[in-house]
Amino acid sequence: MKSHQTTQTMKPATAAKKLGVYLPATPAEFQQGVVSRAELNELQASPPEWLRELRRNGPHPRPVVAAKLGVSIAGLARGGVTEPLTSEQIEALKAEQPEWLEKERATQAEVRKEAARLKARNAEQGDH
Repeated sequence: MKSHQTTQTMKPATAAKKLGVYLPATPAEFQQGVVSRAELNELQASPPEWLRELRRNGPHPRPVVAAKLGVSIAGLARGGVTEPLTSEQIEALKAEQPEWLEKERATQAEVRKEAARLKARNAEQGDH
């Protein structure tokens, strides 16, 4: 008996998420096909111009927008940001520093500080 190796593929939405891009902004052939693991690796290793352009200018999906603004995805929603944003829009928000953004950044900083404190505490407890 011969073992049959199948090619692992993913939906375009999954591939777009792994690439950190907004699916509706990708080329039609990307949206309508399936992406193999090898193709995903190739896109990551040697991104075509459309992928470089999307990563540079957007529109960016919410996880990327949140990371660029230093807030959580929930924080974006609380701030009224529910749509993808371009890099230009993100920079404008950073320059504007609306009250919600300052508040959400402070919240995120507290969350990170608490996570670090718990990690340190757990590491100490693991040593005993």
